[in-house]
Amino acid sequence: MTKKRPLILVTNDDGITAPGIRTLIEIMNEIGEVVVVAPDSPQSAMGHAITINSTLHCEQIKVADGPQIEYSCSGTPADCVKLAVNELLDRTPDLCVSGINHGSNSSINVIYSGTMSAAMEAGIEGIPAIGFSLLDFNWNADFSQIKSFVKQITIEALTNGIPKDVVLNVNFPKLKENEIKGIKICRQAKANWVEKFDKRTNPMGREYYWLTGTFVNEDKGEDTDEWALNEGYVSIVPTQFDLTAHHSIQQLNTWNL
Repeated sequence: MTKKRPLILVTNDDGITAPGIRTLIEIMNEIGEVVVVAPDSPQSAMGHAITINSTLHCEQIKVADGPQIEYSCSGTPADCVKLAVNELLDRTPDLCVSGINHGSNSSINVIYSGTMSAAMEAGIEGIPAIGFSLLDFNWNADFSQIKSFVKQITIEALTNGIPKDVVLNVNFPKLKENEIKGIKICRQAKANWVEKFDKRTNPMGREYYWLTGTFVNEDKGEDTDEWALNEGYVSIVPTQFDLTAHHSIQQLNTWNL
């Protein structure tokens, strides 16, 4: 009896035509049955937004050759996962993979990431999930350099299982395959963006703003994602959607409440 191939849900935040997700689909086709549900346009930095005040549209399309089934959705990355699980799939996926994102989702970026929010939504649904990101914002980034690592991590996740209520945040340095030193399991670096708004005036005299900023990492630990990436390693951070600060409960219980 032939063993059934795993069902893999593929999504992203850069849109269904982005080179990153096309590479991810190609890799996943080697591993299992692939269903793609992804935004019809870029949805970067949407975080865990969902659509509640307007309608959602979803249609089956074919962006490229291959055995994958593809759906284009008008909503956010989290919407895509919700639609997939509740409307489009006839069984629960064995794995959800999100990405490959054009740009970093390490450190504090995970909070804003549509890529990781899609993976988190899958995790909330009880589906093992991984978010993949490459530290290259270029639309024509060379994703071929990381294909073997994506495949290796995916197979390990399917073989060994991801811990319950944990989602993996995987980031790749912008290096050639033979320059990547290996894979490190890390913690999220304590870093942040020092932000400013570039205030301008349009030809009609109306003021508008562009968000800019500088990324500041003051975390000197050698067990963080930022350290690993800077040293030429792939970083894997196990993340969770339980945001409870468990260590503070005892202190707060001393309040006169």
